[in-house]
Amino acid sequence: MESVVQWLKKNKITEVECLISDFTGIARGKIMPADKFCKEKGVRLPESVLIQTVTGDYLDEEPYYDVIDPAEVDVRLRPDETAIYHVPWALEPTAQIIHDVYDKKGNLIELSPRNLLKKVLKLYSSKGWQPIVAPELEFYLTQMNVNPDHPLEPPVGRSGRQETGRQSYSIDAVNEFDPLFEDIYDYCEAQQLDVDTLIHEEGTAQMEINFRHGSPLELADQVFLFKRTVREVALKHNMTATFMAKPISDEPGSAMHVHQSIHEQKTLRNIFTGDNGENTDFFYGYIAGLQKYMPSAMPLFAPNVNSYRRFLPGESAPVNVEWGVDNRTVALRVPDSEGENKRVENRLPGADANPYLAIAGSLLCGYMGMSEGLHPTAPFEGSAYDSESMRLPLSLEHALMMLEDCQPLCEMLGKKFVRAYIAVKEAESENFKRIISSWERKYLLMTV
Repeated sequence: MESVVQWLKKNKITEVECLISDFTGIARGKIMPADKFCKEKGVRLPESVLIQTVTGDYLDEEPYYDVIDPAEVDVRLRPDETAIYHVPWALEPTAQIIHDVYDKKGNLIELSPRNLLKKVLKLYSSKGWQPIVAPELEFYLTQMNVNPDHPLEPPVGRSGRQETGRQSYSIDAVNEFDPLFEDIYDYCEAQQLDVDTLIHEEGTAQMEINFRHGSPLELADQVFLFKRTVREVALKHNMTATFMAKPISDEPGSAMHVHQSIHEQKTLRNIFTGDNGENTDFFYGYIAGLQKYMPSAMPLFAPNVNSYRRFLPGESAPVNVEWGVDNRTVALRVPDSEGENKRVENRLPGADANPYLAIAGSLLCGYMGMSEGLHPTAPFEGSAYDSESMRLPLSLEHALMMLEDCQPLCEMLGKKFVRAYIAVKEAESENFKRIISSWERKYLLMTV
């Protein structure tokens, strides 16, 4: 706490947002005056917050007494001194601090997504390895939408016109929203978020921002905060920014591609590349692990009922776990790179995925492949969209069943985490089924 308090005083902070991520990636926590935060030296929250659904509901407690304490106890939040950031859109000097979650005995809580990523990184550290990741995050800009029954519409740019059609990599289309992106970059700089390239993606008013490569935990924190930042900036400009996997019919979905490589901690050597530049057994084992376990880990990459609308033929989203070199139709793309830059791009996660869970899941699948000495299929040539091998579950219910049935993966993730996560996602799926869609009213009301 001492270094945290010093930082707050040095930056003349008057208010503190104490943040944790729930399963969905929603920022939960407390806001308090900085003086009170410094005096209390710790924050508490109900344990049940960690198993809250995206609709704000809680699981029925009795069947899950093996997951949370039946007494509805508090968990302890401890600030991470490496995860303190300014809140540039706040009206007074405010800090947002990402916390880790502990029980009263000082043990890390298994249900925390950030703790799960730490657990996976500990596996790598025990081998003397350091994963490096670089996320690419897609999102849509839309007009403000106050009626959820109305489809989303593209926003009006500085020309006074809405964007029409698809404008992949168009500079002029991005410049339509220059004031918004200037604020995004300014806010990111104020928070020291390592954002890099900005491009216009395939969809109408769909954008992508890439992050510079670095530590998985640090990058997961940054993606977590970046989503908050973009939504805040969009509201400032009378727009909405959405990271839904498939927010608009007949438009491409939004992904969170994650580039990843593994390096030795001592030498910083990339273990995917041999002395002569050849691919190593670790490289092939990592890919094979992703191929074997990603279908069962699908709920970490596609966590919502909407996530599976993205996986349709011809929608620029992978529908299997093929791999290939410089091939954007596969789930596991190996960019045309050499030496220390050798990496694997996981194109499966959606933009709606919790960054802690998506990165943890991807690294864990790769780790299991290397540990088991697995071998991948041959690299795929041409378009993999029509490949019938290694298909993915294409509904949340199917994906949850596959996760529950994969004992090796459940053991690695932790049975308590898996049980709680599946229960929350099943509750969300049941909630979704209670809603009658406009499609059903349009085509079934007077015909069946």
